[in-house]
Amino acid sequence: MQLGVLGSLLVSADGRSCVPRPPKQQQLLALLITHANTVVSVDQCIEELWEFEAPNTAVQTVQTYIMQLRKILPAHERRRRLVTKDRGYVFLVEPGELDADVFAGLTSEAHRAAAEGHDELAAQRLTAALDLWRGPALAGVQAGPLLRAHLVGLAESRLSAWEQRIEADLRLGRHHELLSELAVLIERYPMHENLYAQFILALYRSGRQARALEVYHRLRKVLADELGLSPSPRMRHLHEAVLAADPLLDPPVRAHGGLSLDLAFSRRTAS
Repeated sequence: MQLGVLGSLLVSADGRSCVPRPPKQQQLLALLITHANTVVSVDQCIEELWEFEAPNTAVQTVQTYIMQLRKILPAHERRRRLVTKDRGYVFLVEPGELDADVFAGLTSEAHRAAAEGHDELAAQRLTAALDLWRGPALAGVQAGPLLRAHLVGLAESRLSAWEQRIEADLRLGRHHELLSELAVLIERYPMHENLYAQFILALYRSGRQARALEVYHRLRKVLADELGLSPSPRMRHLHEAVLAADPLLDPPVRAHGGLSLDLAFSRRTAS
């Protein structure tokens, strides 16, 4: 079975889609899949589907939805996949079936590779993880409180993987290749300082010092206008380093010879 939440809801068995059409059934199925192999209580199902306005027939309606979800699955998967247990339900998922699990596995491999200094491998694993995303998580599925919380976590995990992959590419000297991607990302996340820092560093290393300074001033204006804040000390140190053409900002000589942003500025401020 192929299962996906990193984009529109994907449930496919024997080459056939098993995603229900009714929105509440989609929502319930998404809840069960995002909590795969874990009991989701009837109370949790009710909270997700109706939040503070559950009807008197909520328990019976959930039972009906479960029955309808089972009918959509192939006959040999129904009782094996969607199990009733401990006044709740479990959707059983096997290793490698759910894209979110594959994503988590690849990012874990990348973390280990980066910790061991294998930046090329880390970048490859993170690229593969990010390629699993087909759009915003559970696009088109209405979300109650439990799904909303889960979606926030997935979005943060995706952004973190992006940052870590870009950081690995910077250590590998790929600053030119990153410019267009980072330009898009700061449009999408206009108050995210680390993406600005990566963009500024990539621009500086590409010989575009003036443009790097423009990006810093854009961040300062956005933070002031939207939040009444100034850039962090780390960003101010980066700005000063660009103005001074600090050699710490220079691109790495070897694939593993470059400094990450954090390391570079911790050394600079310590001196």
